[in-house]
Amino acid sequence: MIAHLDGTVSAVAPDGAVIDVGGVGLLVQCTPGTLAGLRTGERARVATSLVVREDALTLYGFASEDERNTFELLQTASGVGPRLALAMLAVFTPDALRRAVATEDLAALTTVPGIGRKGAQRIVLELAGRLGPAGEPSVPAGHPGNGAPAASWREQLRAGLLSLGWQAREADQAIAVVEPELTGGAPGQAADGQAVNVSVALRAALRVLGGP
Repeated sequence: MIAHLDGTVSAVAPDGAVIDVGGVGLLVQCTPGTLAGLRTGERARVATSLVVREDALTLYGFASEDERNTFELLQTASGVGPRLALAMLAVFTPDALRRAVATEDLAALTTVPGIGRKGAQRIVLELAGRLGPAGEPSVPAGHPGNGAPAASWREQLRAGLLSLGWQAREADQAIAVVEPELTGGAPGQAADGQAVNVSVALRAALRVLGGP
């Protein structure tokens, strides 16, 4: 098993990044929050999980070992594959996910694209007590989800919404709605360099898209 990668980021795409380790470029699929902390040309360390299929070997990257462990535990539930597990971690922090499962918050779980009410019930039933106790959600200093420059957080958020299956028009509308809340100002008036937590932004946009 490849437990982590430590190398130079050579490319960042909407749903993944290439990390150069010893002259070998390894593609890792990541959540928007993790991608927000990766910068081309800079060194990065990501926890990883290798998913082996008959026709592919796919490496998934995470900001922390907790996210990686949660990703692997989620896949022990019926009907949860790696892409759905990654989508869940794009919407929830590990602690928020543990809390949603522990409190049987089906409404929260169904905000994840691809999870209906029955799927949420199954996840609660099969994972209750297995994800560990819920703690206070936190993002340590230096965490890839801590924030992205204002010039890039919209792009990261838009790419994340598109990768989760929303149309470009829907993504743009959701970003316009949540931007004042995230930046404390009118749309388009965020100061250059303003930090926006992409994970928080993604959850806010999904609430808008999933609303009545």
